[in-house]
Amino acid sequence: MSYLGPDLDLPQPRRGRRRALTVAAAALVPGALLGWLVYATVGDDGGGSGEAAVRPSQANTRPAAPPTDDEKPSPSHSAPDSAPLAGKVVVVDPGHNPGNFRHTAEINRQVDIGTNRKECDTTGTSTNAGYREAEFTLDVARRMRTLLEKQGATVEFTQDGDRPWGPCVDERARIGNKAHADAVVSIHADGAGAGQRGFHVILPGKVAEGDANTGPIVAPSRALGERVAGAFVRVTGSAASDYVGDGTGLVTRQDLGGLNLSTVPKVFIECGNMRDSKDAALLTSGAWRQKAAQGISEGIVSFLRG
Repeated sequence: MSYLGPDLDLPQPRRGRRRALTVAAAALVPGALLGWLVYATVGDDGGGSGEAAVRPSQANTRPAAPPTDDEKPSPSHSAPDSAPLAGKVVVVDPGHNPGNFRHTAEINRQVDIGTNRKECDTTGTSTNAGYREAEFTLDVARRMRTLLEKQGATVEFTQDGDRPWGPCVDERARIGNKAHADAVVSIHADGAGAGQRGFHVILPGKVAEGDANTGPIVAPSRALGERVAGAFVRVTGSAASDYVGDGTGLVTRQDLGGLNLSTVPKVFIECGNMRDSKDAALLTSGAWRQKAAQGISEGIVSFLRG
Protein backbone atom coordinates (compact mmCIF):
# COMPACT_ATOMS: atom_id res chain seq x y z
CA MET A 1 0.00 0.00 0.00
CA SER A 2 1.36 3.43 -0.83
CA TYR A 3 2.13 5.93 1.97
CA LEU A 4 -0.01 8.46 0.10
CA GLY A 5 -3.11 6.21 0.21
CA PRO A 6 -4.90 3.88 -2.29
CA ASP A 7 -7.31 6.51 -3.50
CA LEU A 8 -4.46 8.68 -5.00
CA ASP A 9 -3.88 7.54 -8.54
CA LEU A 10 -0.45 9.27 -9.25
CA PRO A 11 1.02 8.96 -12.71
CA GLN A 12 3.83 6.41 -13.12
CA PRO A 13 6.52 8.92 -14.14
CA ARG A 14 6.09 10.71 -10.80
CA ARG A 15 6.84 7.47 -8.90
CA GLY A 16 9.94 6.94 -11.02
CA ARG A 17 11.25 10.41 -10.16
CA ARG A 18 10.83 9.76 -6.40
CA ARG A 19 12.77 6.51 -6.66
CA ALA A 20 15.64 8.37 -8.39
CA LEU A 21 15.77 10.99 -5.65
CA THR A 22 15.82 8.29 -2.99
CA VAL A 23 18.76 6.54 -4.66
CA ALA A 24 20.68 9.82 -4.98
CA ALA A 25 20.16 10.67 -1.33
CA ALA A 26 21.27 7.21 -0.29
CA ALA A 27 24.42 7.64 -2.33
CA LEU A 28 25.24 10.95 -0.68
CA VAL A 29 25.02 9.69 2.90
CA PRO A 30 28.22 7.58 2.87
CA GLY A 31 30.11 10.48 1.27
CA ALA A 32 28.94 12.90 3.93
CA LEU A 33 29.91 10.47 6.68
CA LEU A 34 33.32 9.98 5.09
CA GLY A 35 33.80 13.76 4.89
CA TRP A 36 32.94 14.20 8.56
CA LEU A 37 35.39 11.45 9.58
CA VAL A 38 38.17 13.18 7.63
CA TYR A 39 37.32 16.51 9.24
CA ALA A 40 37.20 14.99 12.72
CA THR A 41 40.63 13.50 12.18
CA VAL A 42 42.34 16.50 10.60
CA GLY A 43 40.36 19.46 11.93
CA ASP A 44 40.97 18.71 15.65
CA ASP A 45 44.75 18.73 16.17
CA GLY A 46 44.56 17.40 19.69
CA GLY A 47 44.86 20.87 21.25
CA GLY A 48 41.98 20.68 23.70
CA SER A 49 38.38 20.56 22.48
CA GLY A 50 39.21 21.61 18.92
CA GLU A 51 36.86 24.59 19.13
CA ALA A 52 39.45 26.82 17.47
CA ALA A 53 39.60 24.62 14.35
CA VAL A 54 37.96 25.98 11.18
CA ARG A 55 34.64 24.26 10.52
CA PRO A 56 33.77 23.37 6.88
CA SER A 57 30.96 25.92 6.94
CA GLN A 58 33.44 28.63 7.93
CA ALA A 59 36.14 27.90 5.40
CA ASN A 60 34.89 30.28 2.71
CA THR A 61 33.53 33.07 4.90
CA ARG A 62 35.04 36.55 4.43
CA PRO A 63 37.83 37.56 6.85
CA ALA A 64 36.80 39.18 10.09
CA ALA A 65 37.07 42.95 10.30
CA PRO A 66 40.23 44.25 12.03
CA PRO A 67 39.80 44.83 15.78
CA THR A 68 38.79 48.26 16.96
CA ASP A 69 41.00 50.22 19.35
CA ASP A 70 38.94 48.93 22.26
CA GLU A 71 39.52 45.34 21.16
CA LYS A 72 43.26 45.59 20.57
CA PRO A 73 45.48 44.17 23.34
CA SER A 74 46.78 46.93 25.58
CA PRO A 75 50.57 47.19 25.91
CA SER A 76 52.08 45.49 28.94
CA HIS A 77 52.87 47.98 31.71
CA SER A 78 55.16 45.49 33.43
CA ALA A 79 57.72 45.38 30.62
CA PRO A 80 60.73 47.58 31.54
CA ASP A 81 61.83 50.39 29.27
CA SER A 82 64.83 49.47 27.17
CA ALA A 83 66.79 52.51 28.37
CA PRO A 84 64.98 54.22 31.26
CA LEU A 85 67.94 56.52 32.01
CA ALA A 86 68.61 57.64 28.43
CA GLY A 87 69.69 61.27 28.51
CA LYS A 88 70.60 61.15 32.23
CA VAL A 89 74.12 61.84 33.48
CA VAL A 90 75.38 60.11 36.62
CA VAL A 91 78.75 60.97 38.15
CA VAL A 92 80.25 58.27 40.34
CA ASP A 93 82.99 59.41 42.71
CA PRO A 94 85.20 56.54 43.93
CA GLY A 95 86.43 57.88 47.27
CA HIS A 96 90.19 58.51 47.48
CA ASN A 97 92.69 57.17 44.98
CA PRO A 98 94.80 54.00 45.23
CA GLY A 99 97.90 56.11 44.58
CA ASN A 100 97.28 58.79 47.23
CA PHE A 101 99.57 57.15 49.77
CA ARG A 102 102.53 57.80 47.42
CA HIS A 103 101.72 61.52 47.19
CA THR A 104 101.27 62.70 50.75
CA ALA A 105 102.58 66.21 50.07
CA GLU A 106 100.05 66.78 47.29
CA ILE A 107 97.05 65.42 49.14
CA ASN A 108 97.90 67.21 52.38
CA ARG A 109 97.75 70.69 50.87
CA GLN A 110 94.78 72.79 51.94
CA VAL A 111 91.83 73.62 49.69
CA ASP A 112 88.81 75.86 50.20
CA ILE A 113 85.58 73.98 50.95
CA GLY A 114 83.37 77.03 51.52
CA THR A 115 83.03 76.82 55.28
CA ASN A 116 86.78 76.53 55.88
CA ARG A 117 89.90 74.91 54.46
CA LYS A 118 90.73 71.22 54.56
CA GLU A 119 93.20 68.73 53.14
CA CYS A 120 92.97 68.09 49.42
CA ASP A 121 92.22 64.41 50.16
CA THR A 122 93.33 61.50 52.35
CA THR A 123 94.54 57.98 51.73
CA GLY A 124 91.32 56.53 53.14
CA THR A 125 91.13 53.65 55.60
CA SER A 126 91.65 49.89 55.27
CA THR A 127 90.70 46.59 56.88
CA ASN A 128 92.98 45.14 59.53
CA ALA A 129 94.22 42.72 56.86
CA GLY A 130 95.24 45.59 54.57
CA TYR A 131 92.39 45.77 52.03
CA ARG A 132 92.26 49.46 51.22
CA GLU A 133 89.20 51.65 51.00
CA ALA A 134 90.46 53.09 47.71
CA GLU A 135 90.47 49.59 46.18
CA PHE A 136 86.98 48.93 47.50
CA THR A 137 85.49 52.18 46.20
CA LEU A 138 86.96 51.80 42.73
CA ASP A 139 85.70 48.22 42.40
CA VAL A 140 82.15 49.14 43.47
CA ALA A 141 82.17 52.18 41.19
CA ARG A 142 83.13 50.12 38.15
CA ARG A 143 80.38 47.61 38.89
CA MET A 144 77.93 50.50 39.18
CA ARG A 145 79.03 51.88 35.83
CA THR A 146 78.19 48.60 34.13
CA LEU A 147 74.75 48.49 35.73
CA LEU A 148 73.88 52.12 35.07
CA GLU A 149 75.05 52.08 31.46
CA LYS A 150 72.76 49.10 30.85
CA GLN A 151 69.94 51.40 31.97
CA GLY A 152 70.97 53.95 29.34
CA ALA A 153 72.73 56.45 31.63
CA THR A 154 75.86 58.35 30.71
CA VAL A 155 78.31 57.60 33.54
CA GLU A 156 81.33 59.73 34.38
CA PHE A 157 83.96 59.09 37.04
CA THR A 158 85.93 61.60 39.08
CA GLN A 159 88.86 59.17 38.80
CA ASP A 160 89.26 55.65 37.48
CA GLY A 161 92.69 54.77 38.83
CA ASP A 162 93.97 56.64 35.77
CA ARG A 163 95.85 59.38 37.58
CA PRO A 164 98.65 59.13 40.16
CA TRP A 165 96.68 60.84 42.95
CA GLY A 166 93.56 62.90 43.67
CA PRO A 167 91.54 64.67 42.55
CA CYS A 168 91.11 66.97 45.54
CA VAL A 169 87.70 67.25 47.15
CA ASP A 170 86.97 70.64 45.56
CA GLU A 171 87.80 69.30 42.10
CA ARG A 172 85.61 66.25 42.70
CA ALA A 173 82.68 68.59 43.26
CA ARG A 174 83.50 70.62 40.15
CA ILE A 175 83.55 67.48 37.99
CA GLY A 176 79.94 66.75 38.88
CA ASN A 177 78.96 70.40 38.40
CA LYS A 178 80.64 70.66 35.01
CA ALA A 179 78.90 67.48 33.84
CA HIS A 180 75.52 68.96 34.87
CA ALA A 181 74.96 65.61 36.54
CA ASP A 182 71.46 64.52 37.38
CA ALA A 183 72.89 62.65 40.36
CA VAL A 184 76.31 62.22 41.99
CA VAL A 185 77.20 59.50 44.48
CA SER A 186 80.54 59.32 46.28
CA ILE A 187 81.49 55.79 47.34
CA HIS A 188 83.27 55.22 50.66
CA ALA A 189 83.81 52.75 53.51
CA ASP A 190 84.24 53.96 57.07
CA GLY A 191 87.04 53.50 59.58
CA ALA A 192 85.16 53.52 62.88
CA GLY A 193 85.93 51.42 65.95
CA ALA A 194 85.72 47.66 66.04
CA GLY A 195 82.26 46.42 66.97
CA GLN A 196 80.54 49.34 65.25
CA ARG A 197 78.69 48.22 62.18
CA GLY A 198 76.39 49.24 59.33
CA PHE A 199 76.15 51.70 56.47
CA HIS A 200 75.08 55.32 56.35
CA VAL A 201 74.35 57.87 53.65
CA ILE A 202 75.69 61.41 54.14
CA LEU A 203 73.51 64.29 52.96
CA PRO A 204 74.55 67.92 52.43
CA GLY A 205 73.45 70.39 55.07
CA LYS A 206 72.49 73.94 54.20
CA VAL A 207 75.63 76.00 53.65
CA ALA A 208 75.98 79.51 52.22
CA GLU A 209 79.57 80.59 52.74
CA GLY A 210 82.28 81.51 50.27
CA ASP A 211 81.88 79.40 47.14
CA ALA A 212 79.44 77.07 48.90
CA ASN A 213 75.69 77.41 48.41
CA THR A 214 73.92 74.13 48.98
CA GLY A 215 70.41 75.58 49.41
CA PRO A 216 69.15 74.51 45.96
CA ILE A 217 70.43 70.92 46.31
CA VAL A 218 69.52 70.07 49.91
CA ALA A 219 66.03 68.74 49.11
CA PRO A 220 66.86 66.74 45.95
CA SER A 221 69.99 65.36 47.62
CA ARG A 222 67.89 64.10 50.52
CA ALA A 223 65.50 62.45 48.08
CA LEU A 224 68.48 60.81 46.35
CA GLY A 225 69.94 59.69 49.67
CA GLU A 226 66.69 58.18 50.88
CA ARG A 227 66.29 56.20 47.65
CA VAL A 228 69.89 54.96 47.82
CA ALA A 229 69.58 53.96 51.49
CA GLY A 230 66.32 52.11 50.89
CA ALA A 231 67.62 50.18 47.90
CA PHE A 232 70.91 49.41 49.66
CA VAL A 233 69.08 47.79 52.58
CA ARG A 234 66.81 45.83 50.26
CA VAL A 235 69.56 44.43 48.04
CA THR A 236 72.42 43.88 50.51
CA GLY A 237 70.45 43.10 53.65
CA SER A 238 72.76 45.44 55.57
CA ALA A 239 71.52 47.35 58.58
CA ALA A 240 71.78 51.08 59.07
CA SER A 241 74.76 52.26 61.11
CA ASP A 242 74.55 51.62 64.83
CA TYR A 243 77.01 54.43 65.68
CA VAL A 244 75.76 57.44 63.66
CA GLY A 245 72.38 58.49 62.27
CA ASP A 246 70.23 57.22 65.15
CA GLY A 247 69.38 54.09 63.19
CA THR A 248 68.04 55.99 60.17
CA GLY A 249 71.06 55.37 57.94
CA LEU A 250 71.04 59.10 57.09
CA VAL A 251 73.48 61.72 58.36
CA THR A 252 73.66 65.43 57.48
CA ARG A 253 77.03 67.18 57.39
CA GLN A 254 78.33 70.64 56.55
CA ASP A 255 82.06 69.94 56.69
CA LEU A 256 82.62 67.97 53.49
CA GLY A 257 83.93 69.92 50.51
CA GLY A 258 82.58 67.38 48.03
CA LEU A 259 79.06 68.23 49.24
CA ASN A 260 79.46 71.90 50.13
CA LEU A 261 80.72 72.87 46.68
CA SER A 262 78.27 70.75 44.70
CA THR A 263 75.57 72.48 42.64
CA VAL A 264 73.86 69.21 41.65
CA PRO A 265 72.17 66.52 43.82
CA LYS A 266 74.90 64.60 45.60
CA VAL A 267 75.36 62.19 48.50
CA PHE A 268 78.10 60.09 50.06
CA ILE A 269 77.59 56.49 51.13
CA GLU A 270 79.74 54.76 53.74
CA CYS A 271 79.04 51.14 52.80
CA GLY A 272 80.27 49.64 56.06
CA ASN A 273 83.02 49.80 58.69
CA MET A 274 86.31 48.39 57.48
CA ARG A 275 87.61 48.13 61.04
CA ASP A 276 84.91 45.72 62.14
CA SER A 277 85.60 42.08 61.33
CA LYS A 278 82.02 41.26 60.35
CA ASP A 279 81.65 44.29 58.08
CA ALA A 280 85.15 43.69 56.69
CA ALA A 281 84.13 40.16 55.67
CA LEU A 282 81.37 41.69 53.54
CA LEU A 283 83.44 44.51 52.09
CA THR A 284 86.15 42.10 50.94
CA SER A 285 83.65 39.78 49.22
CA GLY A 286 83.28 40.28 45.48
CA ALA A 287 79.74 38.88 45.59
CA TRP A 288 78.75 41.36 48.28
CA ARG A 289 80.38 44.27 46.43
CA GLN A 290 78.19 43.38 43.45
CA LYS A 291 75.16 43.62 45.72
CA ALA A 292 76.38 46.95 47.05
CA ALA A 293 76.79 48.27 43.50
CA GLN A 294 73.34 47.01 42.58
CA GLY A 295 71.72 48.54 45.65
CA ILE A 296 73.28 51.96 45.08
CA SER A 297 72.47 51.84 41.36
CA GLU A 298 68.85 50.90 41.98
CA GLY A 299 68.55 53.83 44.36
CA ILE A 300 69.89 56.17 41.68
CA VAL A 301 67.53 54.74 39.06
CA SER A 302 64.58 55.16 41.43
CA PHE A 303 65.53 58.78 42.12
CA LEU A 304 66.02 59.66 38.46
CA ARG A 305 62.74 58.07 37.42
CA GLY A 306 60.89 60.15 39.98
